[in-house]
Order: sequence, then structure tokens, then C-alpha cells
Amino acid sequence: MRARSPRLDHATAFAPACVGNVGVGFDILGHSMAGAGDRAEVRRIDAPTVRIAAIHGCTTALPTDASANTAGAALLALRKALGLQHGFEITLYKGIALGSGMAGSAASCVAALVAANALLETPLPREALYGFAMDGEAVASGGRHGDNVGPQLVGGLALSTHDRLLRIPVPADWHCALVHPHFVLETRRARAALAGNYALGEFVAQSANLALLLAGCFRGDAALVRDGLKDVLVEPRRAPLVPNFARVKQAALDHRALGASISGGGPSVFGWFEHRAEAVAASVAMQAAFAEAGLDSDAFVAPIDGPAAALVDDEMEA
Repeated sequence: MRARSPRLDHATAFAPACVGNVGVGFDILGHSMAGAGDRAEVRRIDAPTVRIAAIHGCTTALPTDASANTAGAALLALRKALGLQHGFEITLYKGIALGSGMAGSAASCVAALVAANALLETPLPREALYGFAMDGEAVASGGRHGDNVGPQLVGGLALSTHDRLLRIPVPADWHCALVHPHFVLETRRARAALAGNYALGEFVAQSANLALLLAGCFRGDAALVRDGLKDVLVEPRRAPLVPNFARVKQAALDHRALGASISGGGPSVFGWFEHRAEAVAASVAMQAAFAEAGLDSDAFVAPIDGPAAALVDDEMEA
């Protein structure tokens, strides 16, 4: 990103939704998803602080104390690390439902960081924002993990470890069907369901499946992904939290999904497909399965190799 003159005093950025974990990559794998997202407008202010001016598009009250808000916490971390003398004021526009498993808290955080970065004298490379994004995400999830913020920063499918962020190649034709039931499942409740003991064999099987999925993506080999996209570690413990999950998942598999599982902490459910037409047909069937449980839902179909967060002001570049 080039330096700009005169210096900007405000910028707006949009961050897309995300499918976290992708089943087999708990806390380290995710992919961005076009069709929904959050927007953040950030203003540079003289006061050496971070303020949340307003949050729009959300019926549930979210924290306006910057340290308790994902976007605010991320910019506090940015200010501290860079020793900035100025501060930021944030206005958030929520486009992702709370507790949906579509990475709404992460999207607000990443959108605010991308906007604030544009206001710096020398903007940082996108990957350099990763640690600050994890600082912000920790406010909502209770831990620093990158499976949502990583893909939102760099786009597409991303392997996001504690200190590395790597975009994984995915064939352009491969699509995801993501169905969000109108049902709230809080991230902390979803994580609490994972408490308990795990067998060594479960870890071995999950590691093998993750390796198969990543190899399949690099090779463009759908058969490898079909063998690997099977979550034996987390999904069995979270499935009871998602109404009619087994039927929704089966609806995806019946339409030739390479695999299907819970998006993030749920309750949204996703499936991967080799072709868009299959994903569209599956999304209809998945919605019907949620309807059996009395739940309306929203469906999104988009390439797995999705977009990164970007500035949305006409005069700026992403």
C-alpha cells in the first residue's frame, strides 16, 4: 500500500464473513466468505486513546468500552506496539449476525484494523496486522486464535498459526454453501462444549484428515479433500448444540459435498463443493432441513477462495 499525501484523517473498510475451523482445522484454518460482512469507519483523533463512537445494525448491545470490544482492543494493541501519539475513533456497521458462526466479532476487528492502518504515516503490510487482530479476537473468544481473522486479512483459505499466516491455494471452481439458521449460539458456550478428555487416536485421525485436506487443496484433488473433510474431534461435541444438525449435514452430502460441518462455533453449517450449481442446490436442501426444526435461515454460496478485507472509500485502494 502506497503512502498518501495529504494524510488521511478517516477511512472505511469492509471485512467479509468467514468459515472458521473448516471442520478439521480447529483454531488454525478458515476461509473468507463473500456475501456478508462488517464495516468499520475509523477516524484519526488527537487524543491518545481509542473510542467506540457508535455501533449500528445490531439489536443486542455490544461493548462500547474499547478494551472490551474486538475492534477497540485491536486498535489499542496497534497503538501500543507502534507507540502512536494519536488515537482512533471507531464507528461499526454490523452486517453479520451475533452468535452465528460466521466470524462477526472478527470481521469488526479486522475491518477496524485495515481502516486504521490506512491512516498511518507508513501503513503496515497486511500480514503485520495479524497479531493485533488476534489480540482483538481474544476479547470475544477468550483466546488468541487466527482461524477467522487470518482469512479475513489475506483472503481465501488460510492456515493461521500462532505466528504464521499462509494463504492456501484452492481451485477457483470450488464453492462453499453456508447456511445460517436464525438461532444464536454464543462462542463461549460452543467452546465450553469442548471441555473434557480426548483420546490419542482422535488426534491422530484429525491430523490425518487435516493433512489430506491441505494436500488436496494444493493439488486441486477433490478426492483427497473428500477423504479429509471429516471432523472427528470437535464436531461430535458441538453437534448437539445445532438444531437438526445431522439432517442439515446429510442434505449437503446428498448433493455431492466434499464434506460438511459446523462453521466456527456454530450454529451455521457449511459444505464444500466442486461446482457452484451443486452448492446452490445443496443450500436449498440445507435450509429445508433447518426448517424441519422450525428455523428460518439465510444461505450464502460463494467461492472458497474468497475476498480479503478492503478499504471501501472510492479514493482508496485495498
